[in-house]
Amino acid sequence: MKRIFAVGDLQGERRPFEQLLEHLQFDAANDHLILLGDLVNRGHDSLGTLRAVRGLDSAATVLLGNHDLHLLAAARSGRFNRKDTLNEILSAPDCDTLLHWLRQQRLAYREPVTGTLCVHAGVAAAWNVDDALRHAAEVESVLRSDDAATLLDALYGNQPDQWSDDLTGLDRWRYIINAFTRQRMVDGDGRLCFDHKGAPNEAPAGQLPWFAAPGRRSAGQPIVFGHWSLLRQVHWPAHQVWGLDTGCVWGGALTAMELISGAVIQQPCRPDSPEAPTA
Repeated sequence: MKRIFAVGDLQGERRPFEQLLEHLQFDAANDHLILLGDLVNRGHDSLGTLRAVRGLDSAATVLLGNHDLHLLAAARSGRFNRKDTLNEILSAPDCDTLLHWLRQQRLAYREPVTGTLCVHAGVAAAWNVDDALRHAAEVESVLRSDDAATLLDALYGNQPDQWSDDLTGLDRWRYIINAFTRQRMVDGDGRLCFDHKGAPNEAPAGQLPWFAAPGRRSAGQPIVFGHWSLLRQVHWPAHQVWGLDTGCVWGGALTAMELISGAVIQQPCRPDSPEAPTA
């Protein structure tokens, strides 16, 4: 029987990814893999990881995370962060091929067998599932077009922090990207809050996890996501969400969930973590 696995953030840790596939006895001819974004950066082998994922071809659905988009933007601007581990990709002979392939990937995916919505970070409180998929497709189309450069050059920023159907152009695209790839906490009005990256119970007063936002329109829909390595919990039953980033790059585990059975499988990662997480 076909199995469908969602897998949390790889962040350049190729060897644990290969070990996980071996442990799962993953069969590319019959099984399917959904990678929840942040394929690269901070880890030990971002180039090898990117090549390995691309090599899976149609056996994998790939989502974009904030680190993947950062790679695309930094490749244009030359502006990198101190902790980036992306130079190997940019100096590789197949760099252009890899970056072009990366721009073709998704921001959101509704798995057709189970109906599970798959995203990197979260879903805006104001969106139902159809809204989310439509807005994801809008930005995906831009990234695949001649307008990609304009978007990538204006990628960074925390504003706007609340959705409006009246948003247009770069503001609209930036909000959509931030909702899908950067959000963790929101306020009671669903406004994105970027200052807290730790566990929900340690957040400032008035902030709560995006999946607990009052009136969230995607409530009732099973959702799997990554991005939040300090969440300290995989399954939140009351909200029907699963957070699968368990900090592999920091010496935690690489986590997969088989969407049909609900089974959660973890592959231990090497303990020599580069540094404590900051994003």
